[in-house]
Amino acid sequence: MPLADEISSQIKAAMLAKDADRLGALRLLKSAIGYVAIEKKVDVLPDADVLAVIQKEVKKRRDSIAQYTQGNRADLAAIEQKELAVLETFLPKQLTPEELEALVRAAIAETGATSKKDMGAVMKAATAKAAGRADGKTLSGLVGKLLP
Repeated sequence: MPLADEISSQIKAAMLAKDADRLGALRLLKSAIGYVAIEKKVDVLPDADVLAVIQKEVKKRRDSIAQYTQGNRADLAAIEQKELAVLETFLPKQLTPEELEALVRAAIAETGATSKKDMGAVMKAATAKAAGRADGKTLSGLVGKLLP
């Protein structure tokens, strides 16, 4: 089942269960997916694009949680945390630190990187290999650490 259809069926299930928090998060996600579909001038987004939208929304929630926590607004951070939990159910299983390190080492070997000047090429290769299973910030930190 395509990811967009899965989200729609989850919306129906949340409506039937009268789960307002989950329903709100799912509707926001479906809206974001709709905007991207309009932007790309397609009726149905492929799963890769839907996954990219989900990752973008997850990143927004994480940033918001950090800002709200820093601003002593635990009530708003809790709302964002609930939305984040709903969105994360649609993401693929994240790579373990060991798997991530092996992936980055393979990307470094593949690109022939020898210094931090080659970080861009390594990041491009590693991001493609990770395919949504790793956070860009974590990936970047690991690439920076492993490059001489």
